[in-house]
Amino acid sequence: MSIRYRMIKRQESTKLERQDWINAGLTVLAESGIEAVKVEPLAKLIKVTKGSFYWHFKNRDDLLEAILQEWVGCETNSLIEKVEAMGGDATTKLLHLFELAIQIDGRLENAIRAWATKSTKVAEVMVQVDQSRLDYTRNLFLEVGFTPLEATVRAQMAYYSLVGEFTVGIRPNQAERLAEVRIEHAILTRRDK
Repeated sequence: MSIRYRMIKRQESTKLERQDWINAGLTVLAESGIEAVKVEPLAKLIKVTKGSFYWHFKNRDDLLEAILQEWVGCETNSLIEKVEAMGGDATTKLLHLFELAIQIDGRLENAIRAWATKSTKVAEVMVQVDQSRLDYTRNLFLEVGFTPLEATVRAQMAYYSLVGEFTVGIRPNQAERLAEVRIEHAILTRRDK
């Protein structure tokens, strides 16, 4: 999925919402980094005056906090909720998790991680997000029947592999990646008897 999916198409007659600013901020963050997320360029991007920004946000920091929380909600909380809603046993949920995770556009993840190197607050949120993702994945591996150490190592292998893939930025086509992630799943969920 491209980060552009976050941009909401607005018709001139519709009222600008707070979410329009957040979506524009997410897009700019993913494409150009945190330094580019500024009020005036965002206003031009969504074709409104700069003054309308202040109907929705106190200042740029307020917008940045909203962007960060939107990312946490969409890229972590919502993903876990989707996996849980899809149901199945722990092995099936792991497959759903892997398949959904590879659909994420890694540019936004990379931009958040780069931002975290410049902001203690964002770095703290990043640590919490990483831990939440690892805990969820680890718990699924525990449900499969692995020991705590085995579950932790498997969760780390799966998670660090995905984050590493985002960092490297080289992704085969989606069909190839889906085939690969299914093999990764088979390897990581296989239990020796």
